[in-house]
Amino acid sequence: MNASARRIAVVGAGWAGLAAAVRATQRGAAVTLFEMAGQSGGRARSVPGSALTGPGELDNGQHILIGAYTRTLALMRTVSAPVEEGLWRQPLTLRYPDGRGLAVAPGPALWGLLRAVAGCRGWTWGDRAALLATCTRWALAGFRCAPALSVHQLCRKLPPPVRELLIDPLCVAALNTPADEASAAVFLRVLRDALFSGPGSADLLLPRQPLGALLPAPAAAWLQAQGATLHMGRRVQSLARVGQAWHVDGVSFNAVVLAASAAETARLVDGLGLEDPAAAAWVGQARALRYEPIITVLLHWPGLRLPAAMTALVDGQQAPAQFAFDHGALGATAGRFAFVVSGAQRWVEAGLQATGEAVLQQALACFARLVPPEAAAPRVVSVLAEKRATFRCTPLLQRPPGHIAPGLWAAGDYVAGPYPATLEGAVRAGEAAAKALTR
Repeated sequence: MNASARRIAVVGAGWAGLAAAVRATQRGAAVTLFEMAGQSGGRARSVPGSALTGPGELDNGQHILIGAYTRTLALMRTVSAPVEEGLWRQPLTLRYPDGRGLAVAPGPALWGLLRAVAGCRGWTWGDRAALLATCTRWALAGFRCAPALSVHQLCRKLPPPVRELLIDPLCVAALNTPADEASAAVFLRVLRDALFSGPGSADLLLPRQPLGALLPAPAAAWLQAQGATLHMGRRVQSLARVGQAWHVDGVSFNAVVLAASAAETARLVDGLGLEDPAAAAWVGQARALRYEPIITVLLHWPGLRLPAAMTALVDGQQAPAQFAFDHGALGATAGRFAFVVSGAQRWVEAGLQATGEAVLQQALACFARLVPPEAAAPRVVSVLAEKRATFRCTPLLQRPPGHIAPGLWAAGDYVAGPYPATLEGAVRAGEAAAKALTR
């Protein structure tokens, strides 16, 4: 390591912090990474199995990438992560248990979507024409709209089947915010990048290995091989400005990337005592963010095989989940299924046991006909709740910027940017911080 290299501390080893650490190291910096947890990965990490779930690692929730996540995929390749082996790729498909829904053909996403809409099951020709006309208007407007609009307001003239089978599930999957409260501007930006980022941009990339193997473990190994210092299981207690340097728990650095959660970053920034209105405003914006939970219910159901690796579900008062994932179809444990409940505040309040039971009944109603009569009954093996999974992506939301003070940047999926709380947003924020601090 060059003794004269710029010394940068990265606080937090989630996907944003790992991106910042890797890119800063590539740009010649001497990086020290701090992580309060015992493992890296943040809110997209692997956790040990249990007596119920069996040996091996589980993910803390079911995550989805798409082909348009160009920076995330590039970062994975930089650290020699198993991209092709670890991610199962398929064109965007939203199929329901009763056969309704659409499947986008391979190739350019826009033309694939047009063909999928034309052949969508469960829609009338009037439904299809209304969606195509609306998409055309969005495209002509550059996929932009008034910032105060919600997704529900944006799509209010679309027929109910289109909203129920396409708009609502896409919105809650991408923004983790119900359509009547979600930002239409951010929703349109996600659609634009998925449809116009080249062939495969709308493809679903489903993890077929534990998340830890897809980025956190390879990135940590890569950083150590490059001479970076990693402190795992260490929560940073203090941050101070001393002249032109930054002290992290008393150790001097030229610059700092705060890649922890918004709340943890606000704690450190608030403790600086900076007479800086911009820094004070940053803390206020970070603490004003509101969050939506995600619940993942794991079922064990021997003998069941879903029609597709990912199946869309219609949620309702007694049906929590919007998607079901067949781990056996992804090359993992056969008979294990992940049911995902996004925008799950109501179900968190109902309790995890009640949520698991409701998902079990929803699964029976949707899939019992696919199982041989002699097959064992399904059972809940785990209910995982990430109570602050993502910020609520609402219209006119003021997200804190990446820059906090000279030599001090924040990185995370919550900082100001074009994307909702996604892995791609986190990676881009981390890379932006690294670039700004290594110029």
